[in-house]
Amino acid sequence: MLAQRRWRLKVEKTGAPWWFRALLPALIFGLTFVFTAIFVIWGQANPLEAYYYFLIAPLSSRVSALEVLVKATPLLLSGVAVTFAFVAGYYNIGAEGQLYAGAIAAAWLGTVLGGLPSVLAIPIMIIGGFVAGALWALPPAWLRVRWAVDEVVTTLLLNSVMLFIVSALLNGPWRDPVSGWPQSPAIALSTQLPKLIPRSRLHLGFLLALISALLLWFILSRTAFGLRMRAVGLGREAARFMGVRVERTMLTAALISGGIAGVAGMSEVAGIHFRLIEAISPGYGYTGIIVATLGALNAWGVTIAALFFGLIDTGAQTLSRAMGVPIYLGEITQAAMLLVALALIPLQRYRIRRA
Repeated sequence: MLAQRRWRLKVEKTGAPWWFRALLPALIFGLTFVFTAIFVIWGQANPLEAYYYFLIAPLSSRVSALEVLVKATPLLLSGVAVTFAFVAGYYNIGAEGQLYAGAIAAAWLGTVLGGLPSVLAIPIMIIGGFVAGALWALPPAWLRVRWAVDEVVTTLLLNSVMLFIVSALLNGPWRDPVSGWPQSPAIALSTQLPKLIPRSRLHLGFLLALISALLLWFILSRTAFGLRMRAVGLGREAARFMGVRVERTMLTAALISGGIAGVAGMSEVAGIHFRLIEAISPGYGYTGIIVATLGALNAWGVTIAALFFGLIDTGAQTLSRAMGVPIYLGEITQAAMLLVALALIPLQRYRIRRA
């Protein structure tokens, strides 16, 4: 009698096939839009028509295409900030509060630097936003490296503290004396970021965001400090054994991360709103975590993810106007994409074969 051949599947941690890694981005996007199609149908709309307004229509005109870049600017800065910290093993969840710290600095500097020419005032605004974000990131970073206090908790809690500070300022000493609205007085014209393209909202902040992504790539791939950051992120004890000063590396990465987030807040004040308001950020700091995750903590991936999320934000508004679908579909798409990515990205490290 012939013996029956038995076989079973075995999962090996040796890396997925090349074709799976190549198809992974398309798989993430495809599954995301399959899931979001359920909500489109629920809203009594045609999914194919909705996706046209969601992804294609914003790129069909100059105004909406430039608006995609405007929306992507704070997302790219926040994503770069989060990536900088995460690579070094410091889980900065406080980019939202650090963004508001930079916005506060910009709103103050914008009123006291009115007598300076733009060539001097704007660099001071950029430096001020960076320093403010870094200073707000300092307490949780110091607690982490000095007493091993969990930075996820402290940075997250400080976001709420910063929102209360902003509310106290805008409903107190910074309330606009002219309109009486809870908003700071307008900043001086010389402190406003110049427009990159006439008759558009695209400002110098977008160029700063691209430069920050380029610096992230250069530091991580071409400098000794970037090598130390990656070593600490991969294994602190192993990095310490190799002679890396783990605490100093984490502290430096945390401060740079907070500074970049502060520049994002500065760019929103000096480039878009020209004053501080409570709703200056609809959660850019938190969305930056999604951007960094989808970008695989890679400068080029983060840039593509930020541009795509800018497209989603702009497309959600276009879709809402054209078909009456709630504008919250953009937020649903972002959340669904994060969940799908978190489920599929770990599969790159495994291969399934017959044992």
